[in-house]
Amino acid sequence: MSTETQNDGDDLEERVSNFLRRNFPQIQMHGGSAAIQDIDRESGEVTIALGGACSGCGISPMTIQAIKSRMVKEIPEIEKVNAHTGMDGGMGGESGGGGMEPSFPGETVDDDGAADEGPEAPF
Repeated sequence: MSTETQNDGDDLEERVSNFLRRNFPQIQMHGGSAAIQDIDRESGEVTIALGGACSGCGISPMTIQAIKSRMVKEIPEIEKVNAHTGMDGGMGGESGGGGMEPSFPGETVDDDGAADEGPEAPF
Protein backbone atom coordinates (compact mmCIF):
# COMPACT_ATOMS: atom_id res chain seq x y z
CA MET A 1 0.00 0.00 0.00
CA SER A 2 1.40 3.35 -0.95
CA THR A 3 1.66 6.28 1.43
CA GLU A 4 -0.86 8.15 -0.72
CA THR A 5 -3.39 5.33 -0.35
CA GLN A 6 -2.83 5.22 3.42
CA ASN A 7 -3.35 8.98 3.66
CA ASP A 8 -6.58 8.63 1.66
CA GLY A 9 -7.72 6.00 4.18
CA ASP A 10 -6.90 8.27 7.11
CA ASP A 11 -8.87 11.02 5.41
CA LEU A 12 -11.83 8.66 4.99
CA GLU A 13 -11.76 7.72 8.66
CA GLU A 14 -11.56 11.39 9.60
CA ARG A 15 -14.55 12.20 7.36
CA VAL A 16 -16.60 9.39 8.92
CA SER A 17 -15.70 10.66 12.42
CA ASN A 18 -16.60 14.20 11.46
CA PHE A 19 -19.89 12.97 9.98
CA LEU A 20 -20.82 11.30 13.27
CA ARG A 21 -19.85 14.37 15.32
CA ARG A 22 -21.63 16.79 13.00
CA ASN A 23 -24.85 14.87 12.39
CA PHE A 24 -25.54 13.24 15.70
CA PRO A 25 -24.77 15.56 18.62
CA GLN A 26 -28.04 14.41 20.19
CA ILE A 27 -26.47 10.97 20.69
CA GLN A 28 -23.93 12.53 23.03
CA MET A 29 -26.49 14.85 24.64
CA HIS A 30 -28.52 11.78 25.66
CA GLY A 31 -25.55 9.88 27.07
CA GLY A 32 -24.85 7.74 24.02
CA SER A 33 -21.81 7.34 21.86
CA ALA A 34 -20.98 6.38 18.28
CA ALA A 35 -17.62 4.88 17.37
CA ILE A 36 -16.08 3.55 14.18
CA GLN A 37 -15.31 -0.15 14.57
CA ASP A 38 -14.06 -0.89 11.07
CA ILE A 39 -13.67 0.68 7.65
CA ASP A 40 -13.10 -1.58 4.63
CA ARG A 41 -11.82 0.83 2.02
CA GLU A 42 -11.93 -1.75 -0.78
CA SER A 43 -15.61 -2.61 -0.36
CA GLY A 44 -16.66 0.82 0.92
CA GLU A 45 -18.14 -0.74 4.04
CA VAL A 46 -18.04 0.89 7.47
CA THR A 47 -19.10 -0.56 10.82
CA ILE A 48 -20.33 1.78 13.55
CA ALA A 49 -21.02 0.83 17.17
CA LEU A 50 -23.53 2.80 19.20
CA GLY A 51 -22.90 2.56 22.92
CA GLY A 52 -23.72 4.12 26.25
CA ALA A 53 -27.37 5.05 26.52
CA CYS A 54 -27.98 3.85 22.92
CA SER A 55 -27.87 0.25 24.15
CA GLY A 56 -31.45 -0.60 24.94
CA CYS A 57 -32.84 2.75 23.79
CA GLY A 58 -36.19 2.44 22.06
CA ILE A 59 -35.26 4.83 19.27
CA SER A 60 -31.82 3.40 18.52
CA PRO A 61 -33.20 1.56 15.45
CA MET A 62 -34.23 4.93 14.01
CA THR A 63 -30.82 6.38 14.83
CA ILE A 64 -29.19 3.45 13.04
CA GLN A 65 -31.38 3.99 9.97
CA ALA A 66 -30.52 7.70 9.92
CA ILE A 67 -26.80 6.92 10.09
CA LYS A 68 -27.09 4.36 7.30
CA SER A 69 -29.07 6.55 4.93
CA ARG A 70 -27.18 9.81 5.51
CA MET A 71 -23.64 8.46 5.50
CA VAL A 72 -23.83 6.80 2.08
CA LYS A 73 -25.25 10.04 0.65
CA GLU A 74 -22.67 12.35 2.23
CA ILE A 75 -19.51 10.24 1.83
CA PRO A 76 -19.28 8.86 -1.74
CA GLU A 77 -16.68 6.21 -0.87
CA ILE A 78 -19.06 4.56 1.59
CA GLU A 79 -21.26 1.94 -0.09
CA LYS A 80 -22.68 0.21 2.99
CA VAL A 81 -23.00 1.03 6.69
CA ASN A 82 -23.31 -1.60 9.39
CA ALA A 83 -24.40 -0.07 12.67
CA HIS A 84 -25.36 -1.80 15.89
CA THR A 85 -25.83 -1.33 19.61
CA GLY A 86 -24.59 -3.65 22.30
CA MET A 87 -28.11 -5.11 22.44
CA ASP A 88 -28.10 -6.67 18.97
CA GLY A 89 -24.98 -8.79 19.12
CA GLY A 90 -23.19 -6.81 16.43
CA MET A 91 -25.44 -7.98 13.63
CA GLY A 92 -25.52 -4.62 11.90
CA GLY A 93 -29.01 -3.79 13.10
CA GLU A 94 -30.50 -6.13 10.52
CA SER A 95 -33.50 -8.38 11.07
CA GLY A 96 -32.76 -11.67 12.73
CA GLY A 97 -29.89 -10.30 14.78
CA GLY A 98 -31.84 -10.39 18.02
CA GLY A 99 -31.52 -6.64 18.37
CA MET A 100 -34.11 -4.06 19.09
CA GLU A 101 -35.73 -3.63 15.72
CA PRO A 102 -39.32 -2.42 15.49
CA SER A 103 -41.88 -4.90 14.20
CA PHE A 104 -45.25 -4.00 12.78
CA PRO A 105 -48.08 -6.20 11.48
CA GLY A 106 -47.56 -6.94 7.81
CA GLU A 107 -43.83 -6.26 7.99
CA THR A 108 -42.59 -9.39 9.75
CA VAL A 109 -42.06 -12.88 8.39
CA ASP A 110 -43.14 -16.08 10.15
CA ASP A 111 -40.92 -19.17 10.46
CA ASP A 112 -42.60 -20.65 7.38
CA GLY A 113 -41.63 -17.58 5.33
CA ALA A 114 -45.17 -16.17 5.15
CA ALA A 115 -45.70 -12.49 5.83
CA ASP A 116 -47.43 -11.64 9.09
CA GLU A 117 -50.67 -9.90 8.22
CA GLY A 118 -51.36 -9.03 11.85
CA PRO A 119 -54.44 -10.09 13.80
CA GLU A 120 -57.53 -11.14 11.89
CA ALA A 121 -60.56 -8.91 12.11
CA PRO A 122 -63.48 -10.61 13.95
CA PHE A 123 -65.89 -9.91 11.07
